[in-house]
Amino acid sequence: MSTFTRNSTSTSTGSTSDGKNGTMNGTTDRTLNATTTEADRRPRLSGMTWLVWRQHRAAFWTILAATALSVAWIVYQRGQLVDFLDGYGYPGKSLDEAGGKLQLYSDAFSFVSTGLQAIPILLGVFLGAPLIAGDLENGTAKLVAAQSMSRTRWLATKLALAGLVVVVSTGVLSAVFGWWWNPVKSEVTVMNWTSGAAFNTTGPVPVALTLFSVFGGVAIGVVLRRTLTAMVVTFGFTVVLQVVWGHFLLSLGNVATVTTNKGVMDENGFPSLPHGAYEIGQSYVTGSGDLVGWSTCSESQTDAARQVCLDKADVVGWSVDYLPMSQMNAMQWFGASILLALTAGVVAFLFFWGRKRLV
Repeated sequence: MSTFTRNSTSTSTGSTSDGKNGTMNGTTDRTLNATTTEADRRPRLSGMTWLVWRQHRAAFWTILAATALSVAWIVYQRGQLVDFLDGYGYPGKSLDEAGGKLQLYSDAFSFVSTGLQAIPILLGVFLGAPLIAGDLENGTAKLVAAQSMSRTRWLATKLALAGLVVVVSTGVLSAVFGWWWNPVKSEVTVMNWTSGAAFNTTGPVPVALTLFSVFGGVAIGVVLRRTLTAMVVTFGFTVVLQVVWGHFLLSLGNVATVTTNKGVMDENGFPSLPHGAYEIGQSYVTGSGDLVGWSTCSESQTDAARQVCLDKADVVGWSVDYLPMSQMNAMQWFGASILLALTAGVVAFLFFWGRKRLV
């Protein structure tokens, strides 16, 4: 009898406990399901995108963080510049009379533009070159090739994420730097628009130049298959690219010419150029329309002797070639289109190479 009583008690207790557990489990399941549903609604990376981001997240986050800090610094500097210009009375008062007061702001432009011009080199070396070369060197590429995911998708994801980070960072920096420079854009004493300090750091040029440098570094890494070697070669490539780009920069524009026919010795003999125009060259023009070098008759000892020499050469005025500042945007977009076309060629090479040799 006692045994039956104990068994009945145990059974009863167990039933009561199971009832409680059932209630708790039901509540817990509903909570987990609600949490899972809420989590599923949040945007998140998955699959190959998640893998590539996780693999290179240190480089990506460093680039984005540096961009944010640079933007904050430029915004602060622009506020300082605007306060100075308002207190100085610009544009009613010429900045030519500012003297040393403007030097502090000119130095800030020089410092920041130097850093922005270094971005294509830095990202090409430290992001582009190791992006795939590291996987080829340590065997990760073989592991990826052995999975169900295709090499083409793996390569496309890598290039897309790297390209996205580059476009976002350089695009934001270009826009903010141009916004900072805009109040004094026409002042050559601050920054000449044809110099790399201005031309290569505003508009679409920094985006296109950096993309070409980064993807060029990727291609070098894919061919060499050694990270350190690829970084060294990419450094040389990006430096040469900057030099060649600077050499052909002025050829992106359409040269304008202005001539005079009132002599060259008079006070108002030299033609007036549009504000901010970049002078390419000058020469004398004769009565027949021929051009002679501006050094003609420079050996004359006196102004009178020089005038006699000029009259003998039938010199009637000046001929000046220049680039107006109004062409800057068109030149930048034309140059950027060339760089983007070259970048597209590099990407096509990467996919062609990757289909056969990217293991």
